[in-house]
Amino acid sequence: MIFLRHAFAHFRKDVQLEWRSRDSMTGMLFFSLLVVVVFAMAFDPTAAVSRQIAGGILWIVLLFAATTALNQSWNREQRNSVLDAQRMAPSSPAALFLGKALANMLFVTAVELVLGPLFTIFYNLHPLGQGWLLLAVMPLGTWALVANGTFFAALGLRTRNRELMLPLVLFPISIPALLAMIQATTCILTGEFEPNLWLRLLVVYDIAFTTVCLLLFETILNAE
Repeated sequence: MIFLRHAFAHFRKDVQLEWRSRDSMTGMLFFSLLVVVVFAMAFDPTAAVSRQIAGGILWIVLLFAATTALNQSWNREQRNSVLDAQRMAPSSPAALFLGKALANMLFVTAVELVLGPLFTIFYNLHPLGQGWLLLAVMPLGTWALVANGTFFAALGLRTRNRELMLPLVLFPISIPALLAMIQATTCILTGEFEPNLWLRLLVVYDIAFTTVCLLLFETILNAE
């Protein structure tokens, strides 16, 4: 109970800071909209192939957009030695990770809620499969990106080129989840195959990597 209260305190703090500055949200939204418009101009939205590539485009856009926000979330902790205070606090480091990951999840989800309708309009998408399964694919896929991204962004805090470090580590380790997200979304949009296998893979991936991140975050936070 104390752990959850501490995690919620970190979550609320990050949400309040973002609400005041809106740095992460603005950057993610501008980048996402720009890429979606560029791809819409590059491909014929009425072509059948657009339905097959739309899932890949959507998740690649979200992956790159989320990367910018994940780095910024930890930059705030370095101002005024806030991160040093977090190390000395009696609360669990895992609570800090969970609160920050949930806040990043909220920010990326907000961008998805804006991007989704526009993406549907630009690409003229109407799911031929079970469209309601997107309500499971989107949060599972987003959490896979956000949980690992939050962890590896903290890992790269002490590196000289931390903006470059995060994509180099996050992108390869996210390949299984990214494959599952793209395939599940494509199956739903085209209605050709059942996405259940890919959904199960996403669930296993999320549970495994979330557990590892929670267990190892104390080591990452206190590393010299």
